[in-house]
Amino acid sequence: MSEPFKQTNESYLHIENWQKHNPNLRAGFTTRNGGVSRPPFQTFNCGLHVNDETETVIENRSILASKLNMPLDNWVSGEQVHGTNVHIIDEREKGRGARSYDSSLKGIDGLITNKKGILCTAFFADCVPLYFYDPITEYIGMAHAGWKGTVNRIQEKMVQALVKVGVQPENLLVAVGPSISQVKYEVDEPVIQAISEENKQKTVIPLKNDHYLLDLKQLNVEILLQSGVLRHNIEVTNYCTHQDKALFFSHRRDNGKTGRMLGFLGFQK
Repeated sequence: MSEPFKQTNESYLHIENWQKHNPNLRAGFTTRNGGVSRPPFQTFNCGLHVNDETETVIENRSILASKLNMPLDNWVSGEQVHGTNVHIIDEREKGRGARSYDSSLKGIDGLITNKKGILCTAFFADCVPLYFYDPITEYIGMAHAGWKGTVNRIQEKMVQALVKVGVQPENLLVAVGPSISQVKYEVDEPVIQAISEENKQKTVIPLKNDHYLLDLKQLNVEILLQSGVLRHNIEVTNYCTHQDKALFFSHRRDNGKTGRMLGFLGFQK
């Protein structure tokens, strides 16, 4: 399958097919390049919660806001607690989390909206970014899926929340973004125990001493299929945050001292 995330500048990748379908849609994932942060956050860190200088992160975000023509004060982000809580954004929440981590939506890992001019944002350095787009209703969604969110089925919660507002699962397009690949994601028994037997067979390779390699991207795909999303509507990136050091930060590779990429999704007004 061809790579859904295309790079046309140093600072971000975009979901090519979605933006071709609707030129007003902004859908993508930042790289580590093109910003002003200093080591170990060099240079395009977009996370406010990693001990980088706040002013520097705001400058990086402002650079992206300008490139996307999506004002920073229209961005919204969740607190990201590795949970499964999903929130439907309205106009009054524009700017939540845009200039301070403390103002982000508390306890939220999934965002949904149909409001134009709002940019749903989430932050990553190995966890899986999930993008949802219904071309019929023009509802969109962005979710942060680490192993906890994945095994606790945040992707299913996103689909259920979208169905509640009138989206038909068979119309839903989903993209699975840059994240850690199976070959670099070694986990232990407690993680594997949380996965169903059916899904284990398709996503887990046993190693020695009760350790395993987990395909977190594919696990999200399997649960999306079980949630009613059609296989031909799911696009999966080949990018690995751990292996692509020139492009991405990686929490695991960099021993926790690193920046964050930003996943973004929104319609220009």
